[in-house]
Amino acid sequence: MAAKYISSRRRFLRTAAALAAMGALGRGKVAWAAEQDLIVRTADPFNAEPPLIALVADKITPVKHFYVRNHGPMPNVDLASHKIRVEGMVERPLELSLAELKARFRQVTVEATLTCAGNRRQEMSAIKPVGGVQWDAGAIGHASWTGVSLGEVLRAAGIDAGAKHVWFEGLDPIKEKDGSVAPFGGSIPLQRAFDRIVGVGKGGNVTPSDTLPVLIAHAMNDEPLTPEHGFPLRIVAPGFIGARSVKWLRKITVSDRPSPNHFVAEAYKLIQSEAKDEVAAAEPIYGFAVNAAICAPAAGAKIKSGRTAVGGYALPSGDEPCKITRVEVSGNGGRTWTDATFFDASPMFSWRQWTVDLDLPAGRHELVVRATDSRSNTMPEKCDWNFKGYMYNAWHRVAVEAV
Repeated sequence: MAAKYISSRRRFLRTAAALAAMGALGRGKVAWAAEQDLIVRTADPFNAEPPLIALVADKITPVKHFYVRNHGPMPNVDLASHKIRVEGMVERPLELSLAELKARFRQVTVEATLTCAGNRRQEMSAIKPVGGVQWDAGAIGHASWTGVSLGEVLRAAGIDAGAKHVWFEGLDPIKEKDGSVAPFGGSIPLQRAFDRIVGVGKGGNVTPSDTLPVLIAHAMNDEPLTPEHGFPLRIVAPGFIGARSVKWLRKITVSDRPSPNHFVAEAYKLIQSEAKDEVAAAEPIYGFAVNAAICAPAAGAKIKSGRTAVGGYALPSGDEPCKITRVEVSGNGGRTWTDATFFDASPMFSWRQWTVDLDLPAGRHELVVRATDSRSNTMPEKCDWNFKGYMYNAWHRVAVEAV
């Protein structure tokens, strides 16, 4: 099994190198972005994503290539005095520093994918303009996260009968439309905080077949969280849109209802207008949608005709535990399809990287990818427009020219 894994990884690295070389023949934007590590979409607040080629270079996304999503200025946190509070419908309210979390609770390391609900918003805007950060398909990343199980912390606090949701509040100050300032917040159904961790291996690592726990994380890729990724503590909620993995965590509240925070009660909903009645009636977005993207060759690239390696990522739906089971790729706009192969297994709620060889004769080609997960969720050919530009998951298309 280990030899098969190593062989798969070697093939992966060779393919990624070939794909990166092809991407360098594109229109220049990708090469510039690779030198800068991230493509800045907005400077204030800072929002940035990697060039897509970077997302097929490693299974674990390096911090320098992990997208950054902020809604306001990044706070400066004093680790020596910082504590998180656990309150609300609990028997024993808690106040815990990072050191106390490490001392009182088992440390767990898991691999998990985070993605912004607005990933691929550029394509939604092509249907009809929408506001918000104009992401390409790079607002996604897969990292190794270390922390403590949220469920274990909540058990230590004791949950009151009737509790159904758990709220998270960060330290980042967000300016509201009325001029007031409020912290960024999120919430998830309480039950998801208690997903079991089974088969925990040596060193606390969770194997790819396990259900992933929601973490109060302090480390990313074996290093302390960086400021842009939530230092010193953040939530990592596998399967949920990135907005639910609140950074710079300061408070956890157990409740019988979803959080009243703007980013749960009003934002991150699938709506067609900002009419108050429609916004109030819409349910918050929780799980991300099945999705996939071609990361190389780059859009607009000129490539050598003939046998061509195409690669990218695919993500299962996050509403229920499942995995990606099939990725199909077309070199002719979706008229015919070829099954892609995967480099290795993937945890629940996490991406799988894939590759396929296509025969592309000289001329222009539209490469297309679609993915299916283990619950039979499949990407649609077209995606309905919505006011906020969320959850775009139509077939991903990339135009290239073979010469």
